[in-house]
Amino acid sequence: MPNPATITPAIVEMLYEDALLLAEEARAAFEQEDVRPPVTEHESTLRIAMSCEALRTTTRMMHAIAWLLNHRAYFAGDLTEFQLRRHGRLPPPQPESDPAQLALMDLYTLDLIDRTKALYSRIQRLDTAWRNHFAMQPAAVHRLRQRIGDAFALH
Repeated sequence: MPNPATITPAIVEMLYEDALLLAEEARAAFEQEDVRPPVTEHESTLRIAMSCEALRTTTRMMHAIAWLLNHRAYFAGDLTEFQLRRHGRLPPPQPESDPAQLALMDLYTLDLIDRTKALYSRIQRLDTAWRNHFAMQPAAVHRLRQRIGDAFALH
């Protein structure tokens, strides 16, 4: 069985700092100051696209930050390993964006969305590897049954 991912306080802190900076950048990028009604259909479509992506991106970042906060609490001794495994689960990623909506956005916003997806994917890989460490593998279950059978077998 491959070694489980080692999640250290230093890794969690580094990812947490990156996530906070990225979340603030996303908040600033999606903040809409234009309160006037859209004049053209293109403006209206762009606002809808930006709103949809803002929701996806901020949700993605909040899930990542919540996962990191749970791990920080674990390393600080505020959560047990059992509590972390039970309540510290990373939700599945957000649904993919509509390519037509993405085509309306500027390169900076597209890059920002991609960076939030990359951070989420990193955390998702860590979470999956860490959780796989606790999953019983079928071969291990069979070996355990064999040992129990051998221990109680009548000779």
